[in-house]
Parts: sequence; structure tokens; C-alpha cells
Amino acid sequence: MSVKDEEPKKMFYSIGEVAKIFNVNTSLIRFWEGEFDLLRPHKNKKGNRLFTQKDVDHLHIIYHLVKERGFTLQGAKDKMRGNPQDTVNNAEVVNSLKKVKEFLLELKEQL
Repeated sequence: MSVKDEEPKKMFYSIGEVAKIFNVNTSLIRFWEGEFDLLRPHKNKKGNRLFTQKDVDHLHIIYHLVKERGFTLQGAKDKMRGNPQDTVNNAEVVNSLKKVKEFLLELKEQL
């Protein structure tokens, strides 16, 4: 699984930490920041991006739509604008199913 589910909760995440969570390059995170209005990380005096947990949650949805479901960027924007709660629910179901699959594969190895 490419998205880590067991990341500790922090107040702010650096762009490197966020990229590591999703196993993508930092340039992709910066690109998505420019494309999706709901991503607005704080910037410190040096200009470093500081992502909140809410930003990371939004990135989970964007990642799910673009990387896992194959939406175009415009399609993902429209989906998030049209019915964001439906998208969140679908992403949560997919993550739950992935956890069940991992558990079953581990169980199979132990048998």
C-alpha cells in the first residue's frame, strides 16, 4: 500500500513528510497545491510549507481520486466541488478495505 495509514498526528507536517506519507515527490505536492484551492499550507519565515492535518486529509482525498481512481485533475476538482462528503466516504471505504486485505494476507502467511 502506498499511503501510510499509521502516521502519528502532528500539528504541522513539512512537505517532505507529506511526500513520504503518500510516497510521491515533493514537486507533485507543490503542483497539487497550485491546482487545488483547498490546499493552503502555512509558510514560515523561510518560506517552508507547513501542512496541517486538514491539509493532509485533503491530500488523501486528492491522492485517492487522482492516483487510485484515475481521475483527471479537472475531474477531481469537479468531484470535490460537487459532493465532497461522498468522496470522503468513498476514500474511507477504500482505506478500510485495504486494511482488511492486508490483515487477510498476513493471516494467510501465518497459516
